[in-house]
Amino acid sequence: MNFELAYKYIARALFLVASAMIAVAFLDLIAEFLDFSIVGDMYEAGRLLELAATLLVFVIAVLLRQIRDTLRKA
Repeated sequence: MNFELAYKYIARALFLVASAMIAVAFLDLIAEFLDFSIVGDMYEAGRLLELAATLLVFVIAVLLRQIRDTLRKA
């Protein structure tokens, strides 16, 4: 199995999930001014941002691994 291809798709999927979580967190912050919550009582907007940042750390790690492997081949 080609792990480079798998890493590429994993990084893209995690980035999309993190981006969606950031968007939902900001929309929830805006909705709180209208006394409404998008995610309900499950998570606060700050917690969603924390989870998105954690996912982005993994995306950065995968991208750095791809860069390292590309430089080793050259």
